[in-house]
Amino acid sequence: MSTIGRFLEFAIETPSILESLHFYKTLGFTELECSDVFTHKYAVVSDGELNIGLHDREVKSPAVTFVQQDLATHARSMADHGYDFDFLQLHEDAFNELGFTDRDGHAVMMVEARTFNMTEDAENDSACGSWFELSLPVRDTVRAAQFWAPVAPTVLEVREEPTMHMRFDATGVALGLSESIALKAPSLCFRNPDRHGLMGLMEQGGFDYEKYPGYEGAYVAIKAPEGTTLFVFEEDFLGESYEVDESGDTADFPG
Repeated sequence: MSTIGRFLEFAIETPSILESLHFYKTLGFTELECSDVFTHKYAVVSDGELNIGLHDREVKSPAVTFVQQDLATHARSMADHGYDFDFLQLHEDAFNELGFTDRDGHAVMMVEARTFNMTEDAENDSACGSWFELSLPVRDTVRAAQFWAPVAPTVLEVREEPTMHMRFDATGVALGLSESIALKAPSLCFRNPDRHGLMGLMEQGGFDYEKYPGYEGAYVAIKAPEGTTLFVFEEDFLGESYEVDESGDTADFPG
């Protein structure tokens, strides 16, 4: 199994979808039209690159979610490769989906089809700027990478100091594995050099935010109503790190 499908969304259990929708739309995200495959309330916002799914149901959250056609066949292959599923729904008369966790307990979901429609209105950056990474806190980056490498075989960048950080191309999502103690939960990272403009919006909108939160030089961490943290940087914090060779070989990890 070389892939778990194409990145679909960052799925979040959301106590108040209306409150979270207001938050993201105020930041400039666009609400998308969703299909009716779920029985629970569901909404999606997007900036054209990052899709955030807001789910009114109890689920291990947040979950990095991928879409994979013929999910039943793929699930059997995953089981043969030793994957243990937290939940598995595979029926002819149901919307097929499954979930499992990585070695650090982060949730991963797979669904059999897209659950929303993109629109040209969602092709502009939000006020947060350009999304460049979904960061996962890990205890041991190399150990975590050994889990992710078979399903996200392309390593984009690696840095060993001051903290170990690896970035994978997980088929549509730049997935970062970080040992930083400032990263408490799966979080979203954006690049926006207009610090003055963004901070002015934070003040005017009454957003819950923290200046200089300590993660990789971010100048602000914005807290969404459902608990998601959005870190904003002037530039990509791995901009000066070295890149792996073009083969994307992940057989040997540094350290």
